[in-house]
Amino acid sequence: MESFRNNLLTNDSVTTAMYGAGFASSSRLYESANEHLGMTPTEYRRGGSKDVAIRYTIADSPLGKMLVATTDNGLCLVAFGSLESELEDELASRFHASERSRDEANLGSMVKQILAQMTEHPVALELPIDVRATAFQRRVWEALRQIPRGQTRTYSQIAQEIGQPTAVRAVARACAMNPVAVVVPCHRVIGSDGTLTGYRWGVERKKKLLELEHAPVSN
Repeated sequence: MESFRNNLLTNDSVTTAMYGAGFASSSRLYESANEHLGMTPTEYRRGGSKDVAIRYTIADSPLGKMLVATTDNGLCLVAFGSLESELEDELASRFHASERSRDEANLGSMVKQILAQMTEHPVALELPIDVRATAFQRRVWEALRQIPRGQTRTYSQIAQEIGQPTAVRAVARACAMNPVAVVVPCHRVIGSDGTLTGYRWGVERKKKLLELEHAPVSN
């Protein structure tokens, strides 16, 4: 799917991208695309809608550079990286057809709320999100938002909570596809043996987030 995702951005034909990534049939492709992209391959190749304006800003955080991007309806991307250019490239690859503009002034409050989750003075985080996702992914992400700060759950526990106890691997994939770090706290999900397993923005960042959340909260 990662190969197919990259092929879509460089080929005019979904079929060419499909065979180039090793899919033998369109049925297998669309089954995987629905799970991993949350939209059809054609929609993904368009890189979002030309009618959608995306505003973004990049700020320093305890985890390095943090990009916060939003549509008029809510957050569409919260990502971490080492370089601003790296984060802007990720935003462009996801929404290359949409109008993107940097907006430090109006996104400052949103950035402060997200940063507050990584400090000793956390605030209630009720920011709206505007992301494309499958119904299954949305159920997983909603379950993640119910995990209290300072606590963790296993992938198996999340699968149980959403009523699909055998879908442990699918839960792990949904966590890996989460585009809004911290706001949907996929870092609070760990392996059944207590290991941190993977994290889209690096296991070291996951470890740091959990350490910050386990620190005593100052009054």
